[in-house]
Amino acid sequence: MVIGIPKEILERERRVAALPDEVAGYVEMGFEVIVQSTAGEGARFSDADYEAAGARVVPGAKDVFDGADIILKVKQPHFNADLGKHEAELVREGTTLITFLHPAAPQSHDIVRTLRDRKITSLTMDGIPRIPRARNMDALASMSQVTGYKSVILAAAALRQFVSPIETPLGTTTPAEFLIVGTGVVGMQSILTAEALGADVKAVDIRKAARDRAAAAGANVVGIEIPEEFAEAGSCDSAGALPADWLERVREGLEPLVASADVIITSALVPGEVAPILITKEMVASMKPGSVIVDVSVDQGGNCEVTVPAEAIEYNGVTVMGYINIPGALPVHSSWLYSKNMLEFVKNAFKNGVDELDWSDEVVQSALVTKDGAIVHRGTLHALGEC
Repeated sequence: MVIGIPKEILERERRVAALPDEVAGYVEMGFEVIVQSTAGEGARFSDADYEAAGARVVPGAKDVFDGADIILKVKQPHFNADLGKHEAELVREGTTLITFLHPAAPQSHDIVRTLRDRKITSLTMDGIPRIPRARNMDALASMSQVTGYKSVILAAAALRQFVSPIETPLGTTTPAEFLIVGTGVVGMQSILTAEALGADVKAVDIRKAARDRAAAAGANVVGIEIPEEFAEAGSCDSAGALPADWLERVREGLEPLVASADVIITSALVPGEVAPILITKEMVASMKPGSVIVDVSVDQGGNCEVTVPAEAIEYNGVTVMGYINIPGALPVHSSWLYSKNMLEFVKNAFKNGVDELDWSDEVVQSALVTKDGAIVHRGTLHALGEC
């Protein structure tokens, strides 16, 4: 069985799905590994490093896709301009793809359908369940920590004012007000980073345990009371989907907080489903000109109504960032984390031998998107209106 590692082609994406240490791990498991030339450059690894780890380096993406039984990627497939073909069509029919697919997000639906129609077994790294034995496979948590840090840095760079209070002969400036919506891994890292920069940090989450974590980290926690059966219906790091009336109450509670914020970081997700819209266009219009929103949930549709995937736009004077590959801006550490998560996932999935996935495994079942010409991922089927 051959594992293939293509070079990522998404704009500004410099991560790689396997570093040389992990390649050596796959070889030890019994896999052959082929790597596209320069795939690891963004993470500071050369072709020679991969060859020394036991990989065969090939010149182009087509060589990888044509020769691999299992493709390991970071981001969902994209159109390869050099080859004039979409990566979802480059993966050989009947083989396996493991990557971040974000399958419930609208922009991923055509990709998922293509994988289904070509009988490709696909597994998404954002489908890893939050259970103790899968912690070392949880790439979403790893990338969320990177994203939480970088989203604050991006917002600070775009802001028209100091983040921290600055003493001057004329007085001290007021700190920027950061509103962190969702205090899972992204939110917690955002809180810590914003506080380190000297911001005035407020945090919102419908889950009591998440609010307690945010308060312990020093944020001014603003409570939005939701019945416990709704607030705790999701995984340990995500809330469940709210009924429409309670979702509207959350929006109402957010309105005054949004209007006063200088920066908003949104990361509220429902596992495997489209992200809820929490900030409407009217709420964005109520913000001060020069304010910034970083919508981290864009991979699953976004929490802000005006977010444009992969772009930073200005709406009524407010900068709204919908970047879909924030961890790609920190490729050294994000590749280090992701490649280790991927190796652990592959070890678990192929623990009975390199020839067959363990279909009975809970982690495999949770990550599975397409199999035998069908879409099997519950959140995707729900988003497509097929269940």
